[in-house]
This record gives sequence, structure tokens and C-alpha cells, in this order.
Amino acid sequence: MKESTVIIQGITNPLALYYAEKMKKTGTNLVAGIAPGEEIAAVAGIPIFDLVEDVVLKIGKIDTSLIFVPPYQVLDAGLEAIASGIKQIIIITPQIPPLDMVRLKQKAAATNTVIIGPGSSGIIIPEKLCLGILDQEFYAPGNVGIISTTDYLSYEISLALKKAELGESIVVSLGKDDITGSSWQYWLQYLQEDENTKIIVMTAPLNVIYEENLAEYITNSLSKPVIAYFLGLQAPLEKNFKDAATIIANQLSYSVPSDSRYHLLLDTFKQAKIPLAKNPSEISDLVLKIMKS
Repeated sequence: MKESTVIIQGITNPLALYYAEKMKKTGTNLVAGIAPGEEIAAVAGIPIFDLVEDVVLKIGKIDTSLIFVPPYQVLDAGLEAIASGIKQIIIITPQIPPLDMVRLKQKAAATNTVIIGPGSSGIIIPEKLCLGILDQEFYAPGNVGIISTTDYLSYEISLALKKAELGESIVVSLGKDDITGSSWQYWLQYLQEDENTKIIVMTAPLNVIYEENLAEYITNSLSKPVIAYFLGLQAPLEKNFKDAATIIANQLSYSVPSDSRYHLLLDTFKQAKIPLAKNPSEISDLVLKIMKS
């Protein structure tokens, strides 16, 4: 992954411009940006093209595209990247129209393309590679792989690991939208096969982990130890921890989810003997305990 050729679709977005320079300093092989209709040859030393296919013709195979375009343009940008043979797409933009995401996932499945996001902060391998908007200063090289949907929480976990003189092999942000590209199982299996990862940490708001069979998958398919931290674990489970707009919509439509599946989920994790951290700072203690044993 660290030798990947990378492009940014929507590179003139201010957020994309800011992080493009940081990615290059980390060592990311950022070869081009896409900005249709923009009459500029380059930004931050990165050549600018109108179309993804122009980049492929000029440079050759592209491994990863980072998408920063507005939500209503993400579907077209993603389809363009897939049509150009790009096999990994990271959608930084949040709040994509659900039907657009469904169409993009269908196309990705048909072409064996991995989609991360929407609303992802990307992927980082500390001091080697940054794909997205995760800030390098929070991370240190190590053997803990983190999968998260809550990016600021991953910062807190990483800082706790750093204080314990531990670090990360890779950090993956799955995204914040209700419909996301790749699954927990995909990235758990990726970390299982990653030789630099010795321990896996997964973290998300409790109401994001809907899959009751996830604990079974971890028990049956992974040999590496897994630690889980669910945001809201200590709060009353009848509470709804989504964003304000979703909470209001649920209340108006009388569709507030039952807490029964959360009880079932927690029970399956406990029965599978997967350690559940009570707070982010406890994760480093659990990691050290596992390493000693």
C-alpha cells in the first residue's frame, strides 16, 4: 500500500489543498489532482488534469483516488475513477445521497473496487503513508491496527498508545455516513493478514455496530487478539447517539431504535471473550496486558 500511486479528485477544495501538502511530506506518492475546467497547471507541485483518464494516459496505473468533491458530484467522480481502473477509492466528502451511494457500491462490487467512506478521514501508516485527512502528529509506528468510524476518538486512542510507548501499524477510518463502502469484516481480515499488525482495535459509536454476527466472525476467522471500544457503552442504551438532525427525524417519525439489539450485541462480544474497553485510555492497558500474556 505504501508504494501506491494516488490522485485527488477535487484537489482545488481548500481541505484537499491543505492536506495534499501534508500527505506529500509524509511520503505519499501523490501524482496528480483532478479539477475539471480549472485553468491551472499545478498546485503545491502536483500536476492538475481535467479527467482521471488523462492522468492514466499520462502517468499509467493509479492505485487510489481520494474524493473531495461536493456530495452531489461524488457518484460521477467515483464512477469515473472505477472506469479508469482505480481499485481503491476513499471518499472524504460526507453526506452523500443514499441512492448515489447504493449505485456506487453496486458498481464497485461488480469491478472488485474497494470503497472507503463516505465521510472517511482516510488511512494512515505512521511515518510512511497518509491517504486523507488524518494528522500524522497523533500517531507513532507500532503493531496496533485501528479500525474506526470516529476519527477524533482514534486520535485519543493513539495518544494513549503513544504515552504507553506503543504505536499503530495502520489506522483505517471507515466513514460516518449510514451507507458506507467497505465492511468491518473486510478490514478485520486485512489486519489479520497484515504482518505488521499484532493486535487489532475496533472503535465506533454503539449504534453503528449493528451486526450481531461480528463477534462470531472475529472468533471464527481471526487469530489475532481484538479489543473493542463502543462509544456510549457507559450511557443508558435507550439514548440515541446519532447527529441532531437524525435524532429529531427519528422522534418525529416515532422510529427511535430499540435498545434490545444493543444488549444482544454486547452479550455476544462478552460471550466471545472479546475485551471491551470502558474508555479510550483503558485500551493501552488492555494492549499491554495482551502483549505480556
